Amino acid sequence: MLKRSLERLRRLARHLRGELLALHLAARDPRTPWPARLLALLVLAYALSPIDLIPDFIPVLGQLDDLLLVPAGLWLALRLVPPAVLKEARARAAAHPARLERSLGGLLLILALYALAAFLLWRWLGR
Repeated sequence: MLKRSLERLRRLARHLRGELLALHLAARDPRTPWPARLLALLVLAYALSPIDLIPDFIPVLGQLDDLLLVPAGLWLALRLVPPAVLKEARARAAAHPARLERSLGGLLLILALYALAAFLLWRWLGR
C-alpha cells in the first residue's frame, strides 16, 4: 500500500515538473497573452524559488503551499495559455525534457513581494 502510494506521488511529481517546463516554454511564446505570461512568471518564480510562502519547518502548514499553491497556480496559468500554444509547449517539453533549476530571479522576485507585503502591512498598522 505504501509502496503504491509513493509511486503514485512520484508520477504526480514528474507530471508537475513536465507541466512547469511546458509553462516555461509557453510563456516565452509570442502568441501567449500578457496576463498569462505574468501569471506564468509568478508561478514559475514561486515554484523555483528556494523561499516558500509558509516555511517548511511549520508542521503541516509548511507543506500546504507546495501541495496546494503551486498546483493551483500552475492550473490557473495553464488555463490562460491558448490551447495551440500549450499543445506545442507540451510536445517540446516531452521531446526535450530538461530540469528547471532553482532560480535567482525567482528568489529576488519573491523577496521583493515579501518586502512589498511587509511595507504595506507596516503602513496599514501605522495608521
